Parts: sequence; structure tokens; C-alpha cells
Amino acid sequence: MEGAFNNSMPSPFSYTFTPGISSANVTDTVANTWMDTRIWSKLPQPLIDRVIAFLPPPAFFRARCVCKRWYSLLFSSNFLELYIQISPRRHWFLFFKHKSLKSYICGNNSSTTRGSGGQTSTANIFEGYLFDPYDIAWYRISFPLVPSGFSPAAASGGLICWVSDEAGAKSIILCNPLIGSLTQLPPTLRPRLFPSTGFKAGPSSIDVAIAGDDLISPYAVKNLSTESFHIDAGGFYSLWGTTSSLPRLCSLESGQMVCVDDRFYCMNYNPFSVLVYEIAENSWCKIQAPMRRFLRSPSLVDSMDKLILVAAVEKSKLNVPKSLRLWSLQACGTTWVEIERMPQQLYQQFEELEAGHGFDCVGHGKFIAIIIRGSDRALLFDIFRKAWQWIPPCPYMNHGGEDANGLHGFAYEPTVTTPVTGLLDQLTIPFQSFSGLIG
Repeated sequence: MEGAFNNSMPSPFSYTFTPGISSANVTDTVANTWMDTRIWSKLPQPLIDRVIAFLPPPAFFRARCVCKRWYSLLFSSNFLELYIQISPRRHWFLFFKHKSLKSYICGNNSSTTRGSGGQTSTANIFEGYLFDPYDIAWYRISFPLVPSGFSPAAASGGLICWVSDEAGAKSIILCNPLIGSLTQLPPTLRPRLFPSTGFKAGPSSIDVAIAGDDLISPYAVKNLSTESFHIDAGGFYSLWGTTSSLPRLCSLESGQMVCVDDRFYCMNYNPFSVLVYEIAENSWCKIQAPMRRFLRSPSLVDSMDKLILVAAVEKSKLNVPKSLRLWSLQACGTTWVEIERMPQQLYQQFEELEAGHGFDCVGHGKFIAIIIRGSDRALLFDIFRKAWQWIPPCPYMNHGGEDANGLHGFAYEPTVTTPVTGLLDQLTIPFQSFSGLIG
């Protein structure tokens, strides 16, 4: 396992990790607590390493400034193996500024650098916003190595999947933003416009599915096919060679898929239903959505390894109050059970702010975030506590102007190591270089 870490360990200076604000009123009593250095200085190093492995990412990177040994932990195969074994899973969210039709660049900022000859150059640097739902805290993180012309499409296993915007065969990048690693996949075989993307990165395998928006001509697209990528530690891989046909007359919206139990799920429109892609069987099927004639802004999320459908319900001809409801897909795979409704008073406030623009949802662990489109307002629902709360606005966004399109997000599990990308070193295919794309 050591080779997976040592061969391609990136420089830790490729990220920018800026702490945000927290709504919790935490009193810092640690600074006032007397600590006997005669005791604490004699802690064995293995015990110290275990403590550091439990730190959340912001604290971990701050701790690396303490001494040379702690700084070098990011390059230590022994520590990274320990980190994989004991570091707790953190169900965070990663948000980006929503795509604008004008530029189709997802939330990038411009940074100007001055060369030795006095010449200036402007580069587009992608920026994301990490949200910690436990502490209700925001952090800003940059993606300086991701070339322009790419947009984030999915997230899994601590990796962000970026897909090229240009029509045609799609280039794909896997990025771990905490350590700045960048791994390229071979391009897809079929030309597409804005396909839906399914991505799953496990401890020993990677699966990617690209579906729909087939370019049947320079002027027309149809949802016809899916092509998939797979590689695992057993030595088996399929480089987009596995294809399947989408269900007839399906109308899936371009965007991300949700992965639950080795299946990718996405919404189908007109009328509403749920499309299911079986990764192992390479086949599609369709599930009827609950109350499909009365749904508005339906979204699929993964919560505690269960598929949840979140949607507003509006029965205009019936005497039923408008509401926002959550349904869970049962083990049989075809039956939905309603599990929650937003309190009516809160929904009235939510509906007034939403003003018919719609909303998007993303789930991770016990949390579901509901983001109002074209706005910086979002709700957080805790499934275990059955508690709703408004998320404080992201302090790094310009609320209005170019940021008026709002945010869209992904379930993100921050981790300082993703050794599964080392599997891609097995491939001998000459990938396309990004040097010509960075400008």
C-alpha cells in the first residue's frame, strides 16, 4: 500500500483553505487551561498520530505548521494508512457558484499575476465553498490546478469529478481539493453536449457513467445511450467500452446522478419518474414517482444509504395545503413511503423566498440541504433529529451581481488521501495533456 502514496504524492501548497465563520458560540477555554509539559511532552508518537488523524481538515492543516514532523505527515505512508483506518467520516457539503449561461464557467475567479518583465496575466481559478453541517461553518477552498473549460459534475470518496464543457467527447478529471491532486481519465468515446454524470469512488474501485445528450448532429441532441468507465484493484477495467441504451423517450435533465447501493438514480421528466442504472448489470429501468402529477422541483438525494425524493407538492384543484415532502424508496425498489413534511409555517416562509424559482437538494449522511435557485438562502434538515434550520449565507459570496445565480452543491467527504486514484497508474493509454487547455 505504501507505493500508492509515495509515487504521486502532490505538493500541499496547491490549495487555499480559508476558515469561515461559525454560528455556534463556543467559549475557548483551552488557552486558559494549564497543561503540564512534563506530561504532555512525553506522549508516544503513535498516540499523537492517532489524535492528529481524528482532527477535522481545517485543524489538521493548521497542525502541520507546528513542527517539521507534523508537516511531513501528509507524505508518510504509515500515517496515511492509519488515517484511512481510523479517521471518522465527515458528511460535509461542497458548493460552487451556479453555472451561468453567459460564460458556462462554474464560479471561477480571476487572479492576476505579474511576471518578472512587468507583464501581467490573468488566470481563471475555480473556487468552492465547504460547509460543515455539524458546526454550521463555511470554508473557502480553491482549485488552481483545474483548467478552464471544466465544470464540477459529481463527488464521491473525497474526489470531485470535473467534466469538460465543450461539446464532443468529454474529458474528465478527478480532483482531491484538500491536497491538490489531479488525475485524468481517458476521454469518452461518444460526442455529447451536457450529459448527466454518475460517479462512485470506493476504497478499491472507480465507476463513472455518462448518460444522455448524444450529439446526433452538430445541431441536435437526443437521450440515447450511456457509456461507463470502471477500474478496480482486481485488475479489471473497462474504458468506456461498456455501453447501454437509455429507456425509450426518456427526458432526463442534464446534471448529476445519485449513487445508492451500486445504482445510479436520476429524475425523468414529463411525466416525473425515476431512472435507475444498475452498474453491475449495465442496464436501465424506470420507477414511478409518488404523486407524480403534483410534484414541483423534485430532487433525489442519498441519505444514510437510502434514496430520498424531495419535492414540493401542489394540488391546485384539491383542498390540500401546499407542502414540501420527503419520500424514502423501500427495499423492494418500487415503493415509496412518505417520511417527513416541512412544517407548514416554515413552508410558507420558504415558498415566499423561493417565489416559484424552484430549488435543488443534496443529501449527505443525516443531513439534507435544500437550496433556493438564484439565491444564497438554504435550509438544512437533520433526519435523525427531525430538525429544520436556515443555513447562514456563505460569507465568501457577493450577494447580488455576478453571484445572483446562487449555489449548487455536492455531498463531499473531506479526506487527505485518496489512494484509489493510484489504480489509474495501471493504464497505459496516452491521455490527452491539459497544457493546451490552461490559459
